[in-house]
Amino acid sequence: MKILSTISALAAACLFAVHAPAAMAAEPGGLAKESAYCIQKRGTVQERQPWYGTNGGSPLRLSGKQYFCEFTSQKDGSQISVLLGTLWTKLPTLAALAYYAEVAYNGNCKGSPGSCYCSQLGGTDLFGGIDGAGGGWVLTTNSNDVLDTCIFPDMSTIDSYGLFYHSAGIIRGKDLSKVLRFQNPYS
Repeated sequence: MKILSTISALAAACLFAVHAPAAMAAEPGGLAKESAYCIQKRGTVQERQPWYGTNGGSPLRLSGKQYFCEFTSQKDGSQISVLLGTLWTKLPTLAALAYYAEVAYNGNCKGSPGSCYCSQLGGTDLFGGIDGAGGGWVLTTNSNDVLDTCIFPDMSTIDSYGLFYHSAGIIRGKDLSKVLRFQNPYS
């Protein structure tokens, strides 16, 4: 029953996404409220750029950048990141709905469980297919810090491993249900 309601909620969120692209935009100077909210909730704002081929010797920087809020647990050092627009919006997003739904991982994958789980939910964190070249969102101040994020069709984005662990009841970094402005529709 929860899975059917999740699918319905995900479909409804897609309709909202078509009408609310500004909530997902990353415009320099246009994210002051979102950044302040992240910091208020004890997160760190990070500027990240997309890179392809991070598993090899010649990574390729791609166009664009996005701003994420990263939460780090003081207890165990674990982390979870969420796109500022996904954190800030009060409208439903596919990323928030996926986080709240805690759909069980089906285990039907040979590869990164975080990436497989993201695909299971209808998102992707793959840069350039499944050839093992790798890719992700690289921290502008540290080229070795590569973040795998699950990007959904509405452009909402959340840390792939944080999402995967949460599906098993494990909180990484911070419980996003306490900081996402869109409230849990399942509680």
